[in-house]
Amino acid sequence: MKLYVVGLGPGELPQATGRAMSVLEECEAIFGYTVYIDLIKERFAHKRLISTSMKQEVQRCRLAIEETLKGRNVAMVCSGDSGVYGMAGLIYEIAQEYDAIEIEVVPGITAACSGAAVLGAPLIHDFAVISLSDLLTPWEQIEKRLECAAAADFVICLYNPSSKKRYDYLQKACDLILKYKDGSTVCGIAKNIGRQGESGRVLSLAELRNTQTDMFSTVYIGNSTTREIGGKMVTSRGYRIGGKHE
Repeated sequence: MKLYVVGLGPGELPQATGRAMSVLEECEAIFGYTVYIDLIKERFAHKRLISTSMKQEVQRCRLAIEETLKGRNVAMVCSGDSGVYGMAGLIYEIAQEYDAIEIEVVPGITAACSGAAVLGAPLIHDFAVISLSDLLTPWEQIEKRLECAAAADFVICLYNPSSKKRYDYLQKACDLILKYKDGSTVCGIAKNIGRQGESGRVLSLAELRNTQTDMFSTVYIGNSTTREIGGKMVTSRGYRIGGKHE
């Protein structure tokens, strides 16, 4: 018996890795958030598919662990990478309360990487990934992380930039970052990554501040070497090109 925590990748099922697909074929039961189960239900209709809604993550993990303890191979699916804002950590934490089971984390392509590919090459040098969701993290802590990353000149990738309740959070984040970065800093927005309607937009930090996004968007704020090249967002790593550093 084994519990797999599987990253499905950024969007539709073809974005999942070969390893992820083979693991799902091996498992008797697949658990996940309703939206993610909907992505795989046609392909894996012959499996036992169990979904729960948002904010029921703890219950979902317990159900998956208890199913594994019955002697079955079970998968918990997540979007992107299962270990990046996914369920892998929670599975390990909750599993401590039960008899020992074998757990394997199966990685997937996280939004930071897949969105970067849409925009060009913004993550070529050091970067920080920060979620603007304050559902589990106090906003005061998020503010501190934003300021520290901006002061250190990291490229910053923002998950969960805004929602109906947090409609002004991206603007608040930009205001903090503008203390350390110029308004002309090259930024980007990747939307519907790996899904129908995928798009990318390159814009300045000043423009980004006044742009409305949603939960289907991933935002990138460049560092001091990030430029727009041919409509793409490109960060320099410092290679010497033609006698000068780029």
